Amino acid sequence: MVKTISFGAMHISVAFLVVWAMTGDWRIGGLTAVVEPCVNTVAYHFHEKIWKRHKQDVSVEGTVIV
Repeated sequence: MVKTISFGAMHISVAFLVVWAMTGDWRIGGLTAVVEPCVNTVAYHFHEKIWKRHKQDVSVEGTVIV
């Protein structure tokens, strides 16, 4: 759990610093650092659903019926 929290903090920090460096506006950097992980979390949820469905399709195709 500590590693997960550490990675989350690093992710938010990198997002903030990159956007701040690109725009020069710390407010846009801060907003991006908050919004991007939220959007990424929702995208991850759908990615997992699609991945699971794809994995099931592949295992069904590889099944040999005797």
